[in-house]
Amino acid sequence: MTEHPKVTTESASAPVPFIDLAAQRRRLGPAIDEAIARVLAHGQYILGPEVRLLEADLAGFCGAKHVISCSNGTDALALILRAKGIKAGDAVFCPSFTFAATAEVVAWFGATPVFVDVFPDTFNMDPGSLERAITAAKQLGLRPACVIVVDLFGQSADYDAIAPVCDAHKLWILDDAAQSFGATYKGRKIGTFGLATATSFFPAKPLGCYGDGGAIFTDDVELAELLRSLRVHGQGVDKYDNTRIGINGRLDTIQAAVLIEKLKIFPDEIEKRDVIARRYNEALKDVAVVPRVMDGLVSTWAQYTIRIGNGRRDGVAVALKAQGIPTAIYYPKPLHRQTAYRGYPTPGNGLPVSDAIAQEVISLPMHPYLAPELQDRIVNAVRAALT
Repeated sequence: MTEHPKVTTESASAPVPFIDLAAQRRRLGPAIDEAIARVLAHGQYILGPEVRLLEADLAGFCGAKHVISCSNGTDALALILRAKGIKAGDAVFCPSFTFAATAEVVAWFGATPVFVDVFPDTFNMDPGSLERAITAAKQLGLRPACVIVVDLFGQSADYDAIAPVCDAHKLWILDDAAQSFGATYKGRKIGTFGLATATSFFPAKPLGCYGDGGAIFTDDVELAELLRSLRVHGQGVDKYDNTRIGINGRLDTIQAAVLIEKLKIFPDEIEKRDVIARRYNEALKDVAVVPRVMDGLVSTWAQYTIRIGNGRRDGVAVALKAQGIPTAIYYPKPLHRQTAYRGYPTPGNGLPVSDAIAQEVISLPMHPYLAPELQDRIVNAVRAALT
């Protein structure tokens, strides 16, 4: 996009959806209605046949050997940590610039989340900061155990740089792909990195259901068997003879049926998101700091997030809101600044990038059905507010 056409008064007055699930519903409505009707007909609402079919479809999509569906993305993270026996005294490293669920699950088990900084252009974990965080944890007498690598806003972290740090310190990797399932890292799909991957199917995610849902991906057969037990109260062969302490973490069958249909069009939606993101980048690169996708990577663009410095972000948000254009800030306060987490460790030099970008980031409407004329309207509004 090199031109910035004016929009009509009529189009400028209509509210713009931040994520247009209704447009997707219009595309898939009959197929999803039929899928839900099949579940209603057979009546197996919990762990019905669609759940097993979805797990097989997800494995085929990303290449993971084992997929364990579950109740939501937070439980997906927790189940993995539970299966690996994370406990008090363990240090689990995670970025501060992310949603609270990533660190929350670590604290559930009495372990210590140790916060790591991110890069300012990709918003993903900085391996240099990870090294400093490991040193800080050891100085506090903690046992470094695991790194939760978050693929923020749809782009995978730099695994080629992070993995050697983890190998050197004997840390296993948990990929938090709540925003990135469907992304590609140098020819490999997300879901195949580290010991295990967790994702979310919250409705606003690139692949979302009509309620809560999540999944775990792993190539470790023993871990997969353990996770399947843990998600159903720790049951063994006999469901009334539980062999371990588990949770009620099952995905319901209707959500699985919805996801089966959505997965069929997911590759097409990822391509459409990328076209829209590239169009945004071209149109805004001279007035804002636009996001960068690393060479060889494909993002799912869970969010399209730009950076606006010099204290101008809030004014832009107000100006867009007045024109019916919603924005969001992910995230206005990094985890290490939040009340519940401010007592947990950080590297010796702090987290300067997370602190800085939290004051600058703002996300614009992003979904596969964002029409060019609506995108032009958004672009024109941003440019007018900044120039």
